[in-house]
Amino acid sequence: MKPPLPPLFILSILLLLSTVNAAASVPTKPTIIPAAPIEVPPTPSPTSAPSQARPLLPPTSPSPSSSSSPPPPPPSSSSSSNSLDPKQLRALQSLNIPTFKDPCKQPSLHNATVCDSSEPFRHLVFLRLANCSEDVALSFTALKSLSTLRSLEFVDCPISPIRFPADLVASLRSFTCTNSLRRLTGVWLSRLENLTDLSVSNVPVNASGPFVILGKMNIIKSVTVSNANLTGFFPRHLNHNLTHIDFSGNTLKGKLPTSITLLENLESLNLASNSFTGEIPTSVGDLISLQNLSLASNSFSGSIPESISAIPGLVHLDLSSNQFNGTIPSFLSEMKSLKYLNLENNQFHGVMPFNGSFLKRLEMFRIKGNSNLCYNHSILSSKLKLGIAPCDRHGLPLSPPPAKDDSSADENSDYDDSDGDDSSTHHKESHNGPNKVVLGVAIGLSSIIFLIIFLVCMSKCCR
Repeated sequence: MKPPLPPLFILSILLLLSTVNAAASVPTKPTIIPAAPIEVPPTPSPTSAPSQARPLLPPTSPSPSSSSSPPPPPPSSSSSSNSLDPKQLRALQSLNIPTFKDPCKQPSLHNATVCDSSEPFRHLVFLRLANCSEDVALSFTALKSLSTLRSLEFVDCPISPIRFPADLVASLRSFTCTNSLRRLTGVWLSRLENLTDLSVSNVPVNASGPFVILGKMNIIKSVTVSNANLTGFFPRHLNHNLTHIDFSGNTLKGKLPTSITLLENLESLNLASNSFTGEIPTSVGDLISLQNLSLASNSFSGSIPESISAIPGLVHLDLSSNQFNGTIPSFLSEMKSLKYLNLENNQFHGVMPFNGSFLKRLEMFRIKGNSNLCYNHSILSSKLKLGIAPCDRHGLPLSPPPAKDDSSADENSDYDDSDGDDSSTHHKESHNGPNKVVLGVAIGLSSIIFLIIFLVCMSKCCR
């Protein structure tokens, strides 16, 4: 009589289920995404001067005259309810400026006007003309009625300029022209003799040098003439009260005169994207108020003068895309205020003198594009992606730096901490976890099949 087989199959099924459950319960390690490397943040550029290397530095501080916000309205008084002078009201209407709302009531329409508190009628002290229509034209009569203006701005108004009335010229202290007023000339601008703030950008200016514009401006403090196709040389004599100079994006040439170091109040100097040559004046350290210096994208040469370390508040230094040579001076790392440093695309050679603590203190640092420059790999980690090679024992580059297509790793200093490596290791281990489970299940199934075959064979032998 044949022994019954159902118990064996039942036993086999129970063993199979218990093995599968055990294999499924094998704990797997969680997948850990490796931490992203800590990067020295980029920028800007400020000012963003229109330099090709602009990413570094921010960019210099914008001129006060280029601010898009109008000056604060004068303090209110009992005359604040007075209406605008009828002549000025008609002048605004002739310029297609809506007057259905009181231009003196703040905030004004599009923040385009600010009035004083004079009696019996109030008068305009600030006017911005923006996004002008094609049928707008400057009228000498209208401008004569607006002779109380102290600040006048043109933004995206490509209309033809006319000669300003003498009263308006005498009253103006701030003049801004951005992508406006076709066919500007240096002589036309030079008539605005009483300006303290001048900002002209993205407008072609026909002048044989900045001095044609600034020669008669005796109280000027801030000047921006950028992206204006301005030709000529840097002026040898400028008002000593200047705090802001921006001549970026022009075709100025020649050397920087040593007289520039007489500007003790100068806080920002942006000469990026011109055709300047020669060396930085050795007396540049006399610019004791300087905070932002951008000489990027010119043809300057020579070494970095040591006197630059005497500028106590220098925050932004951009010397990129020039022909500076020699070794990089170590005194740069001793400048406590320095936050943005761009030395890329020059001809520096030797061992870079900076350590990791200095580079971490910087908010932006660029050094690539100096083929004969290298870093001491016993001081700086190879995880720090600088775009230059490590040095050999002779202080020469071991190999050319790896070329990468505009990657952020090449653009900035990147730091990889140990957590990133550990995370990568965990990720690899967790990737292998599921493979072990599958292997365990396969072994369990094989064992069960073998057991079933063995039991079947035993049952046949016992017949």
